[in-house]
Amino acid sequence: MNIPTSTNVNNTNLRKDFALITKWIQPETKVLDLGCGDGGLLTHLHNTLSITGYGVEKDDANWLAALQNGVDVIQMDLEAGLSGFEDQSFDTVILSQTLQAMHHTEAILIEMLRVGREAIVTFPNFGYWRNRIQITAGQMPVSKSLPYEWYNTPNVHLCTIHDFEALCKKHNISIIERNVITDDKAISFLPNLLGNLAMYRLRSAK
Repeated sequence: MNIPTSTNVNNTNLRKDFALITKWIQPETKVLDLGCGDGGLLTHLHNTLSITGYGVEKDDANWLAALQNGVDVIQMDLEAGLSGFEDQSFDTVILSQTLQAMHHTEAILIEMLRVGREAIVTFPNFGYWRNRIQITAGQMPVSKSLPYEWYNTPNVHLCTIHDFEALCKKHNISIIERNVITDDKAISFLPNLLGNLAMYRLRSAK
């Protein structure tokens, strides 16, 4: 699959995944961040691109932190869907490093592209070579991007880059652009093996 890749990241004071997400968003647009945490990404996008941002967060502490950071945030469970949002009511809907913790993975992807004109999804690549070595050694991977033990992890649907792209194809979702990084470095060669974090910019092909 020939997927355009953006690798130019210049802001060394910003998390590289945030910097890459920023490059995919147009100024003064409307953005919804699902699982927004303390609202750090939305705050950055507002300060740099003058976006109108809204967050969705389930965790009590993160929700309160986002409010204290001045983010417009709704406390709700993403597993319940996005029925409270109208079709195409956002320019971009973001799901950053939360996909693997979703029970209803297919449903949230479809809902994101119903609510938004574009979607940005990022997730830890389970096909990363260090994960494969730990599995070969007979244990579930534990790493910086997958910091939990098998018995206390919130992750329920880990996937590889190949798995995710097959899911997009199944649901007629167009991959506009892909970035794969490891330790903040862009990976273009053998990304499913050498890439730790996968990032996608998506649009419905329908």
